[in-house]
Amino acid sequence: MLPAQKTSIKHWSEDDRPREKLRNKGPENLSNSELIAILLHHGTRQKSAVELAKEILQLGSNNLSELGRLSIKELMKIKGIGEAKSITIAAALELGRRRQGSAILDKPVISDSGSIARYLHAILKDQDKEIFMVLFLNQANKINHMEIISRGGITGTVADPRVILKRALEEDAVSIVLCHNHPSGSLKPSRADEVLTRKIKEAARYFDIKVADHVIVSEAGFFSFADEGLL
Repeated sequence: MLPAQKTSIKHWSEDDRPREKLRNKGPENLSNSELIAILLHHGTRQKSAVELAKEILQLGSNNLSELGRLSIKELMKIKGIGEAKSITIAAALELGRRRQGSAILDKPVISDSGSIARYLHAILKDQDKEIFMVLFLNQANKINHMEIISRGGITGTVADPRVILKRALEEDAVSIVLCHNHPSGSLKPSRADEVLTRKIKEAARYFDIKVADHVIVSEAGFFSFADEGLL
């Protein structure tokens, strides 16, 4: 009878162990499953961390973007993946999203709707509910602050103009950019989007605060109220 296969990573050659491989060859030389295995730290009696990592990737259709959409409970459906491991994976994916989206915040000036849209896509692309955000800009069009104002359902969210203007005054904002996503995929602004934009614009005018744009993002791209002459 053949001896039982050793599933523990410690029985592998050093070049095949994810941690040692990362240390010796750099993270860019590891597969997605090997990187996830490092997050898991260890596997189970039946499966190595790499084997568990491959199951996790399969749950996300072997696509990191799809994996980022999974909840902690969904990750826990895999035998051997408990709450702690699921939270670690979710935290790592969120860091990746934030790193991808941080480029625009590092720029000194917001100059076009496209750069705003790229940032929003990175932050909101995995969200299945509508989220309303506001960018608060100073006189040089530099972002002083970004804040999520409200989280809604699948079909919409509610943003209170009073909350937005209060935060704008607290942040000494000269102008603001309204932002939200459409999980449905449609880029067409709803009647409610248009009414809300007009209401915030009119209210902001009394405080000498300009609504520079309202950007909507979805899987299909983005829609800019400013670009379309709706402001």
